Amino acid sequence: MGKILVTYYSAEGHTKRIAEIIAKTLNADTFEIIPKEPYTKDDLNWMNPESRSYRQHEAEISQDVELETTEVPNWADYDAVLVGYPIWWGYAAYPVPSFMAGRDFKGKAVFPFCTSHSSGIGDSDIKLKFIIMPPLDKVDWHDAERFFQDAREEEIIKWAKSLKIS
Repeated sequence: MGKILVTYYSAEGHTKRIAEIIAKTLNADTFEIIPKEPYTKDDLNWMNPESRSYRQHEAEISQDVELETTEVPNWADYDAVLVGYPIWWGYAAYPVPSFMAGRDFKGKAVFPFCTSHSSGIGDSDIKLKFIIMPPLDKVDWHDAERFFQDAREEEIIKWAKSLKIS
């Protein structure tokens, strides 16, 4: 397929672990999506109405997260992009849509993957699909794969190899 990028956001390290296994399996480059203001453990307490993630969930306007950078070196050179994220309330963690919004995926194959302790994929991949550029008929979009946050390495490798992009 050509050059492969695994980009991801990981709040607690689960998605990062899976992204690194995928990147190693596919001999891919990685790019970590990093919020300018990192999320703390208290920020991620989804049961606390005062937590940052809870407040962002309740007020969609605050879901646009400022990132340290959105500049991926040699972005145009990648033919396949795997996008990893934790599930928050059935959606991709807020830094991920902020990274993808307005990004040109023309001519790229996109493979979302997500992590969760108990939640399903929800509409996370569908919502990501509709915020990218250009029109979807110019992007080879694939359905997302959900991994339990403590997925076995063998399961992750099996999925990565099944993509047949390395």
